[in-house]
Amino acid sequence: MSEKPLAFRMRPRTIDEVIGQKHLVGEGKIIRRMVNARQLSSMILYGPPGIGKTSIASAIAGSTNYAFRTLNAVTNNKKDMEIVAAEAKMSGKVILLLDEVHRLDKAKQDFLLPYLENGMITLIGATTSNPYHAINPAIRSRAQIFELKPLEPADIKIALNRALADRERGLGKYNAEIDAEALDYFAQASGGDVRSSLNSLELAVLSTAPSDEGIIRISLQAAEESMQKKSLVHDKDGDAHYDVLSAFQKSIRGSDTNAALHYLGRLIEAGDLVSIGRRLVVIAYEDIGLANPQAGARTLAAIQAAERLGFPEARIPLANAVIELCLSPKSNTAYLAIDSALADIRAGKSGDVPDHLRDGHYKGAKELGRGIGYQYPHDFEGGWVKQQYLPDKLKNKVYYHPKKTGKFEQALAAIYEKIMGPRK
Repeated sequence: MSEKPLAFRMRPRTIDEVIGQKHLVGEGKIIRRMVNARQLSSMILYGPPGIGKTSIASAIAGSTNYAFRTLNAVTNNKKDMEIVAAEAKMSGKVILLLDEVHRLDKAKQDFLLPYLENGMITLIGATTSNPYHAINPAIRSRAQIFELKPLEPADIKIALNRALADRERGLGKYNAEIDAEALDYFAQASGGDVRSSLNSLELAVLSTAPSDEGIIRISLQAAEESMQKKSLVHDKDGDAHYDVLSAFQKSIRGSDTNAALHYLGRLIEAGDLVSIGRRLVVIAYEDIGLANPQAGARTLAAIQAAERLGFPEARIPLANAVIELCLSPKSNTAYLAIDSALADIRAGKSGDVPDHLRDGHYKGAKELGRGIGYQYPHDFEGGWVKQQYLPDKLKNKVYYHPKKTGKFEQALAAIYEKIMGPRK
């Protein structure tokens, strides 16, 4: 029988071995608290592939010493679930990892529900789909829902180094050493997918001939060949990676669609979906802003679609977003306005809230003059009334300077100028 893949062998045995997901398994966080108290409830873990859904399930089982079984909602049938249920009756509790839980049909669901109700089976459902949309309410209402985040490159490096050193389950017996550039490459090019990075590392080790000294040295070239992606991050500190991200944003800001698509292609080839998504959202609000406010929502929708699809299909919604952002009118007025306000606050320019704006609901507020004199805008025609809102020290301060770029900000500018006029 062939040996199981490295990613399978290196699955964490306890909650302490889980890599990343500190918002769930870190000290004092919800899943760790459940494990420590041995008070498990059924849960649904969702997020992109290869980020630790199965690992967390196996770690929970290892930390609690409960029986652990894995089934797939599509490929396993009701009879397989009956076997798990029989084991639960004998042992008192079984943790069942049910992959693709969003594909659970009604017959299997109806069979499982009583066991979830009485606690004999603790279900850990794994899915890449949004459970609020894709999972039957009957299952959803009986489970806690936890979102897993893509792993950071630093997390991937921990997993890779752990696998290289582990002689029992990992690659420690091969006397393998990895160049810094190759380690960086595996961590970046996997796009947060630890399974992909571990299995590519194993392929690199097993396919590389040892030196005369018996050392298997994994170079950047070997790493690229093992993942079948060309590295775009050759420098040790990752400066080239950030140079590409910078060029990507500046090309969109400069409305050069072809250059932006070129840099998007380089980031796609590097497999860095996390950085692409984060940068596109920043661009939508920093560079496009009020000139095309719907671009932000559409960009976020494109990123969510890309995350659900994964590469290579993810390139399609990303390209849609990039082209729209390139060809949108540009406005940085909101970005400049909030930075200007923050600069005043950080410089100590704030002042007291005017008395008529203070909270007037608590006992004694009226005696202090708080809330007295406030004019309720809804009582006035047009919903606006001339009164001071800024503190005295800043009462004539102007932070927002509109640009007449797209139709939306032109309309905002007209309203703003109408209101600001009598206040000057």
